[in-house]
Amino acid sequence: MQIARLARQFTKLQAKSISSAALTVKLTDKPKEMLPNNKLVFGQTFSDHMLTIEYEKEKGWGRPEIKPYQKLHLDPSCTVFHYAVECFEGMKAYKDKQGKIRLFRPDMNMTRFLRSCERLKLPSFDKNELLKCIKEFVKTDSRWIPSERGYSLYIRPTAIATQESLGVGESKKALVFCIASPVGPYYKTGFSAVKLFASTDYVRAWPGGTGDAKIGANYAPGILPQLEVAKDGYAQILWLFGDKQNITEVGTMNCFILWKNEKGEKELVTPPLDGTILPGVTRDSILSLCREWNEFKVTEKPVTIHDVAKAVKENRVIEMFGAGTAAIVSPIKMIHYNGTDLHIPLDPSKPDAQAGPLTTKIADTIMGIQYGEIPHKWSVVVD
Repeated sequence: MQIARLARQFTKLQAKSISSAALTVKLTDKPKEMLPNNKLVFGQTFSDHMLTIEYEKEKGWGRPEIKPYQKLHLDPSCTVFHYAVECFEGMKAYKDKQGKIRLFRPDMNMTRFLRSCERLKLPSFDKNELLKCIKEFVKTDSRWIPSERGYSLYIRPTAIATQESLGVGESKKALVFCIASPVGPYYKTGFSAVKLFASTDYVRAWPGGTGDAKIGANYAPGILPQLEVAKDGYAQILWLFGDKQNITEVGTMNCFILWKNEKGEKELVTPPLDGTILPGVTRDSILSLCREWNEFKVTEKPVTIHDVAKAVKENRVIEMFGAGTAAIVSPIKMIHYNGTDLHIPLDPSKPDAQAGPLTTKIADTIMGIQYGEIPHKWSVVVD
């Protein structure tokens, strides 16, 4: 009777959303050999297990499963292969000095993941229930979280459309899965400021599009432009948009400029969330911290490449950096635009510096929170 009652309860849950209470775990009997930290290459080593949750429109969400890492078996006609109906997230698990597992603002990742799914008409779910499943997955593969500061376990939740059809439309079948990869620091020997190429030939996103969703279709078109500028020694593209050539993002990161504005005020400015900008977790964290510090004006507003060029010419630019999960912050030392090199200051008091004082302070603070060294509500202990 009790088993039958539980089965009926799960059937009801199945029709509504993902249920962490229904999670099952099957451990691998062939644990993988782990690489030393100094041999890790981003996204090329994967942990022992994966999390999968299937969906069918008529039945709802299936039982979440943690199982040995394995290949997916999908029909060649699946919608994801033909129309890029796919979205994902990027988050990290850290291990503090006491050996506790920590996540950094995972609620924001789940909110953005759900929003990306809704933008592609992938099935909705209870984000808190999915997060509970991901936490169990992380605990299951906790041996893969490096203990060394600067290292972490990169977590990649993904949702794909799995309906076997060549028709363009809402997918009646979907799969949410999560895999994990141990990764090292973005800068292995300290900061390294980068050179950017401000592109007028390619556009990353546009109003009414999907620039504010974390979907694969936003990333694939950027590969060719990135390779083109890399040949000339540029680390990233500075994406511009519109007749005014508004700055949007730096490669796959949000963009920040610290300058003296035309009123003489010290100001940190970043493009607004106007639908063309990804609402980055690191972006939001930087804005919150800087407003809390109250050392300068913090503004979200449109900024054009011409505004930056003018500020550089007038010696008003103080620092400029990209921000994202992988690097936290990436200092910028030069922008090539329309045949001209715009040189961005780093730290005038230290000629050999590869990052400015604000960039360094932000990186140190966020990393301190991530590893539990600075007590903060953003650091979530997984127990």
